[in-house]
Amino acid sequence: MALHHGDELKHLFENVRVNLDEIYNESKKPFVYDNRRRYAVIVIDMLNDFVLGKLGNERFKSIVPSIRALLDWASEHSIPIIYSNDSHRSTDFELNRWGEHAIRGTWGAEVIEELKPKSRDFIVPKTSYSGFFNTDLDSVLRSIYNGEGANTLILTGLHTDICVRHTAADAFFRGYELIIPYDAVNSFTEAQHLLGLKYLRYAYLADIVSTKQIIKGV
Repeated sequence: MALHHGDELKHLFENVRVNLDEIYNESKKPFVYDNRRRYAVIVIDMLNDFVLGKLGNERFKSIVPSIRALLDWASEHSIPIIYSNDSHRSTDFELNRWGEHAIRGTWGAEVIEELKPKSRDFIVPKTSYSGFFNTDLDSVLRSIYNGEGANTLILTGLHTDICVRHTAADAFFRGYELIIPYDAVNSFTEAQHLLGLKYLRYAYLADIVSTKQIIKGV
């Protein structure tokens, strides 16, 4: 029996109007590691193909200054910075959804010029939405701070409701607390971005703050 993609989902939701204030309201701030936080900043998919190329969107350029400010702050405070970058082969399953993008070894898979990694930063390639899936990210995080490991992750980059969300899920499953600067992540539309933020707070206890709040002292 063959399975077919139908229009049932479209019909199901065509008359639905979502009020963001009515969903995902219950929230808490991170609290487990309050007195002994060890931070790491993770930059997700701030690549040429995502910002300027095949999947580019004018919205994504707006978060570059905030991420730049966070990276400068992290460097000044000796906080590790990790780049979680799509690095695809032409056979990767995800390409069936998004088409070819961030093919390893190409310009599209490179971090945009404004946010280029420094020699001391970590680069962890990935082939799917989550920065943890089949990667060394968890090992890197647990190796820093002289082997004590990071326990609080500041997630930045793209997209709030896709790669940031799935990376946050895997971080939560592994016992990391999360801080999401709302002006340093984004998605294709404002609705996706806001719904993504609400879900991150509701499901994973992410603290949703501004970049300025982090820099002043989270």
